[in-house]
Amino acid sequence: MKKIAFLSGTRADFGKLKSLIQAVNGASDFEYGIFATGMHLLEQYGLTVIEIEKAGFQNIYRFTNHTSEATMDLTLAKTIEGFSTYVKTFQPDLIIVHGDRVEALAGAIVGSLNNILVGHIEGGELSGTVDELIRHSVSKLSHIHFVSHERAAKRLVQMGELESSIFNIGSADLDVLFSDSLPHLKTAKAYYDIAFKNYAVVLFHSVTTAHQETAAHAADFVEALLEDDQDYIVIYPNNDLGSTAILEAYQQFEGYPRFRLFPSLRFEYFITLLKNAAFLIGNSSAGIHEAPYLGIPTVNVGRRQENRDLKTDSIIHVDNTKAAISAGIASAKAVSVKPKGKKSAKTAASGFLKALRTETFWQIEHQKQFRDL
Repeated sequence: MKKIAFLSGTRADFGKLKSLIQAVNGASDFEYGIFATGMHLLEQYGLTVIEIEKAGFQNIYRFTNHTSEATMDLTLAKTIEGFSTYVKTFQPDLIIVHGDRVEALAGAIVGSLNNILVGHIEGGELSGTVDELIRHSVSKLSHIHFVSHERAAKRLVQMGELESSIFNIGSADLDVLFSDSLPHLKTAKAYYDIAFKNYAVVLFHSVTTAHQETAAHAADFVEALLEDDQDYIVIYPNNDLGSTAILEAYQQFEGYPRFRLFPSLRFEYFITLLKNAAFLIGNSSAGIHEAPYLGIPTVNVGRRQENRDLKTDSIIHVDNTKAAISAGIASAKAVSVKPKGKKSAKTAASGFLKALRTETFWQIEHQKQFRDL
């Protein structure tokens, strides 16, 4: 029986890994373990490891990687230390990491240096800021790539990765976005005590490569929202460098019933609320990936998503000034958007499980070599 270790550091990556873990959990030929770290262990952000437990998963190992300095290099070092201890105990045959955060980089480093196969979810994407460097570094440290589309696969080939190590399983996001088991809007609103009829969703993060500007950008962002008359569901930013400045700016929402602030939302509940929102505003990848598929306009603020695949009329790009943000909100209220995606018979979870059961999968070389085009 093959053992698979899933590493999760945020509410967002767990939402994308969840259907894959469920597929493995339901299979008798695999054993899984979950290394939960990062924001999952911070009470300020909702202690979201509880959501992993509520999903019915077991074999959860908790590790706090937070440091008082809250810098990415120290977080990386601490995560490497904790994950290295974990894999020596669990002894996985495969490590699964997702995306472009330092937790994923830590998992890929530990796996590659301990001669354990590393599988990277959503490699070959474009991120922007320092996340771009992290994502491609994780890909180069990984032996296997589970991509969402052919453009991502092509980029990995350009980076010297073997086509035989790339599996296009589609996006795990879509497994959730078009799931028949999503909670009803009434259920989601009741769960979070949200009385709004017409609302927008706020997801605004610090840009780590320009964190010195976060306080000023957050101030303009908050002022634009305060001057608007929309009801807003505000979700805390990631715990990246500069996030404290955003949380301090959000204190201005106190006393305004138009704003409901949440450290975190369960992923399925978040998707239900997003599906029924007037628009999404901020600089989250949810505005680039999920919102267009659901037909929800996005006001994309600033440069955090600058390098993403943004070819859709539903995304309104504005700079960080209050005037531009206000204009973007007005445009989002006026635009009519059709959903970009629909439910598919093939899910990422089924593609993931099929790849794991391919005979040649477990014969992929641990020793990587660059391949010229």
